Amino acid sequence: LWWAVGANMLLTIAQVIGGLISGSLSLIADALHNFSDAASLLIALVAIRIGRKPPDQFKTFGYKRAETIAALINLTTLIIIGLYLCYEAIMRFITPDPIAGWTIVIVAGIALVVDIFTALLTYSQSKNSMNIRAAFLHNLTDALASVGVIIAGTLILLYGWIWTDAAMTLLIAGYVLYHGINEIPKVIHLLMEGTPEGINIDDVVRSLEQNDGVEDAHHVHVWQLDEHTNAMEAHILLSDNADMDQVKTSLKSMLHDEFEIQHSTLEFENSACDKQD
Repeated sequence: LWWAVGANMLLTIAQVIGGLISGSLSLIADALHNFSDAASLLIALVAIRIGRKPPDQFKTFGYKRAETIAALINLTTLIIIGLYLCYEAIMRFITPDPIAGWTIVIVAGIALVVDIFTALLTYSQSKNSMNIRAAFLHNLTDALASVGVIIAGTLILLYGWIWTDAAMTLLIAGYVLYHGINEIPKVIHLLMEGTPEGINIDDVVRSLEQNDGVEDAHHVHVWQLDEHTNAMEAHILLSDNADMDQVKTSLKSMLHDEFEIQHSTLEFENSACDKQD
């Protein structure tokens, strides 16, 4: 990740210089996105360091959600960048400027190599982490942006189609927005204590009530402590003569095996409480 940060910072400087010399908006847009890549990787790294801290008296569940917050920051910046690129592309359609095609192609070609390198560095970790996935998306969209810039530069060289620079910027912006808008609801859902994907509350309640010794289950709440740890709390009304310890052991084992709920808090009752939450 540190290698990826360094490579993106150097590339940003090279693209800004190339964009100013050539007059290419898409190259400067790509440079801006590269800078956001470096920033997103840096934020991801800081979040990983914070997330490794053990639980303490201030954060009794630990600091793993720092990575979720980092993902939210990175996806939000991805969307802002996409909107900004849309604005700049529309303005360039209205007032086109001359562009040096060769500079675009050369700098964007170098950028593509760096973008692929950094995307590969983050790909394997992105499968299991919202935090790294958000950073990976920055790098992936940047690699595709570099391809787009090369295509635009080539068309300008061959046919003098200056408008392709703005058009390609719009396509890049659309792709950036698509990924940002698609990923951010998942992060917000986790931060809002939403039910984990793949778990149905009714199924959980039904499984609890099917257990011997359980008369009723209510006040059932399921959420994620972090991206990989599910938690649940519930009130369990015991049947007459039920053994509480035996029921508890059975329920916790069932919750872990069937619903991957690693942290469950069960409150046992001998008479029904108010079910209104």
